Amino acid sequence: MQSWLDMLREATAKGRRFARVRVVTMPLTDYSRFGVWCAQFTNGAGEDIRYLERDKAEFVGLPNHDYWLFDSRKLVRMHLDDNGAFLGGEVIEDANEIVKHSYWRDAAWHHATGRDDFATEQQLRGV
Repeated sequence: MQSWLDMLREATAKGRRFARVRVVTMPLTDYSRFGVWCAQFTNGAGEDIRYLERDKAEFVGLPNHDYWLFDSRKLVRMHLDDNGAFLGGEVIEDANEIVKHSYWRDAAWHHATGRDDFATEQQLRGV
């Protein structure tokens, strides 16, 4: 993990931006709680991770699939099996798909909660 943190620090010092929204099911699973805990370190190294509850994501019309956008030019849609195991990523460079996913990214960002506030809310809920 240290090499990832070092890379984040170096890249963000050069002006690169690393940001993501994690859509999570409530109550949090042990894995999601671990992810929230780990995010304190990546956020401290320059990444901005935010959280959005799945019910809220569905309410605002966000898709039910995971994806990564790279510099708003390349999309990688993740494919998972019914148990959530990673099957592979599909690289998509179609402009229309990238615009649609960029809109969803921005909508998710607008409705998401910063990692530290989200972690505090979970502690107050006793999760």
